[in-house]
Amino acid sequence: MAQPLMPKATAVWLIDNTGLSFRQIAAFTGLHELEIQAIADGDVSQGIVGRDPIANGQLTQAEISRCEADPRQMLKLAKSDLPRPRSQAKGARYTPVSKRQDRPNAIAWLLKHHPELADAQICKLIGTTKDTIGKIRDRSHWNSANLVPRNPVTMGLCTELDLEKQVVIARNKNPEKIVRDVEPDPLPEELQIRPEPEYPGSEKEKEKDEDRNKSSVNYKEAAENLFRS
Repeated sequence: MAQPLMPKATAVWLIDNTGLSFRQIAAFTGLHELEIQAIADGDVSQGIVGRDPIANGQLTQAEISRCEADPRQMLKLAKSDLPRPRSQAKGARYTPVSKRQDRPNAIAWLLKHHPELADAQICKLIGTTKDTIGKIRDRSHWNSANLVPRNPVTMGLCTELDLEKQVVIARNKNPEKIVRDVEPDPLPEELQIRPEPEYPGSEKEKEKDEDRNKSSVNYKEAAENLFRS
């Protein structure tokens, strides 16, 4: 059964302005009968301003009078001549301007690790276009040489839950495209372990000094042997 807008405010108005039973008001508003009783007693919904369903075209006075005369009858919403709003399909996910430059790397990662994903799913995940996906796939993108596959979750372009949901859907549709063994992605530059710099007194520096000393001794011995001969 269709329910009125703002059911609690409508229930407050019906309690204050009609002789309807709690059961009738509960059935019309979709609330529990005990909740209607609590509203009438002032235990809940304090401060809520009543909403007149007659003025809003959701009920007629004749309908209220009909149900007041017979407690077994239930209220019915009045039919409105106004067109109901149409639900619009959701577009691509909005990506903040600061993160848009990361999308090509995210696309490359998705194509590498989840080739079973359809282009429409990738568009929905990170807010890109099929044209961009196609260029990155065939390496005709203007920045293909510098792209580094990066996980879109770690870059904040989508959530782990959204990614897992799309992967499950894609794997059910395209199980033959699932990649089993994928080479791990290189670590970002900021996370790579850099070799320790050589400084006087370090182990590497000591080893080099020892090698130099050995080579100099070898040269001396060779020179002495030459003069002796």
